[in-house]
Amino acid sequence: MAVVPLAELDQLARQLAADRHDAYSERALSRAYEEYLARRRTPLGPFRVRVGEREYSTLFDLSADPTASTSPIELRLDPAPGPGAPWEFLRPFERILFDTDGSARVYPVAAGAPTRVIARFLLREHYLPRTRTEEDRAAAGGARVAIATHLRSLQEGLVGSRTIALLPFCVSVLTYYPDERITYDLDLIRSLVLTDPRAGRLPPQRRVRRSSRVSWYVDRLVGRGEMPLLASRCLAVIVESHGLTALEMTHVFGGVRELVDSALQGLAARGLVTFDRRTGVYRPRLDAFMPVPMSEHGGATSDSGGANPALRTSVQELIAAADARAECPLCGAPLPSDAKGILCDKCASEVAGG
Repeated sequence: MAVVPLAELDQLARQLAADRHDAYSERALSRAYEEYLARRRTPLGPFRVRVGEREYSTLFDLSADPTASTSPIELRLDPAPGPGAPWEFLRPFERILFDTDGSARVYPVAAGAPTRVIARFLLREHYLPRTRTEEDRAAAGGARVAIATHLRSLQEGLVGSRTIALLPFCVSVLTYYPDERITYDLDLIRSLVLTDPRAGRLPPQRRVRRSSRVSWYVDRLVGRGEMPLLASRCLAVIVESHGLTALEMTHVFGGVRELVDSALQGLAARGLVTFDRRTGVYRPRLDAFMPVPMSEHGGATSDSGGANPALRTSVQELIAAADARAECPLCGAPLPSDAKGILCDKCASEVAGG
């Protein structure tokens, strides 16, 4: 397993950030790099990237090439693991081709036709070069370099990273299928596709498959970058369940129980999950992500779930399924109330035809 050396990241930061990557920034990069390497997750397999006939050993090599953002980019598992337990909560693939329009083609491990999806990238862990003066000014509420954490295509992410000299350590690839969203985490320092954190720690039958529409609203909220990493990961897991305890979540993510407790309590305080004190179960509040349903008189409908958290969750799921004010993320057209996918019929046919 090859690891991108610190010297290479240091050189790239100096190339992109110039004077912003001074001696203070170098020391900060070294600390961030070592802290990231100390946190390990189970790898699914190594990956390589290719643009046309040129192959790049790491995504940082790709990021340094300004011409790459105007072409389709292929991410290939090398070698691709066979079907089995490592793919729990994921869909097996051999390679993914990211087109410049934000769509992607997912090629299965076994020979077969690729599946067309919408692909977006979500920044997870990173380093941004800053001088001591810039950091002190930002800490005091002054101007700071803006980091776009919202969902982007791979090509948009490459351009954005070069523009502000951002060094991404870990990103999530969000692939929106017609019936569900699948998330693949990429360790860019080690060039690894990672297993889902629930694999081997949570029975697959505990997962609730949400529609691409629901996942899109959750991902868009997380993409604002307003919540800590652990909290956002806990939220994604809880949403794809009927409820989990803090103990179960600690088993999924590892680490110290108090950190998971703090993350879950923060989610509850934001109104994104509910907490049942009798059972210790945290449940998702789907109405916190979906557009507010309107009554026939034009006013917002009230929460009719009562005091029972399980009943309230069920009512919210019905509201989410019946929501008629969702919009297509590509063209902005309203989706019908019975829509199953994330795209309108017009965009879905264009993506499939592409």
